[in-house]
Amino acid sequence: MSLSQQIAQFIASGFVNGTIYALLGLGLVAIHSVTRVVNVAQGEFAAFGALLAASLLAQGFPLWPALAIAVAASAILGGGVHRVAIRPARQASALVLLIITIAVHLALKGILLLLWGTNPYSLPPFSAGPPVRIASAVLIRQSLWVIGITALVLIILYLFFTRTIRGKSLRACAVNPTAARLVGIRVERMGTLAWVIAGALGGLAGVLITPLALATYDMGLILGLKGFVGAVVVGMASYPWTVAACIAFGIVESLGAGLISSNYRDAIAFTALIVVLLWRALSTLRIGLIISEEAAQE
Repeated sequence: MSLSQQIAQFIASGFVNGTIYALLGLGLVAIHSVTRVVNVAQGEFAAFGALLAASLLAQGFPLWPALAIAVAASAILGGGVHRVAIRPARQASALVLLIITIAVHLALKGILLLLWGTNPYSLPPFSAGPPVRIASAVLIRQSLWVIGITALVLIILYLFFTRTIRGKSLRACAVNPTAARLVGIRVERMGTLAWVIAGALGGLAGVLITPLALATYDMGLILGLKGFVGAVVVGMASYPWTVAACIAFGIVESLGAGLISSNYRDAIAFTALIVVLLWRALSTLRIGLIISEEAAQE
């Protein structure tokens, strides 16, 4: 295989991985835009959905009902986390809420360990058949399912946020919670809805990736971190740009792992996160200095 073919293959694989990260990143943005909470436990929704789907399939459930139940259960888990852990502390500072989500992450990880143990679990591909060649790259059919379902989810989210009352209410809460409350929107209920959406997106990411990589109780942290990198690049605010950033990150990660070493795959995520956070911190500091200088001149 020539170098150009290898690069094409790495880009295709990174694109598929990036769509998974995009689902997690969208969940993070949905939560942060409405409740101003950075959800460290987002990846645990993916792990829960993946493990539950594998268990249901092992109990004799057909594939598609098992996947649907797993995604729905993940959505319920997301709403439950908000009601039990976040909503009672909604008046707390952002730092306290962040610490709460870290505690939720550790608690959910421990529960997954107790329920499923340390053994890896798998799901069969959604459809059988030979790999498909696209240009110079070869993709297995499960990768096409990942891309197609993610694209369908993006269309559904777009229609939800632009054509439905609840979707517009969520957007209003994200723009100005106080004004939304004044016009009769129940911001707390919209916060729960945002967590339900995030849970469903996390569970969907989990069931989509499990046929490609084994599911384990501790898979959530790395997946959530990679989704967080894409979301934080665009300021945890824009859904379309979060998708683009996550896909770009997936491609960079795949190219780095393929052309340098696969041992650095996860290190790329941490390094990218550090660089992005430093860049955003320096940008904020620079803006603050400019404002201070202008105020001093006046």
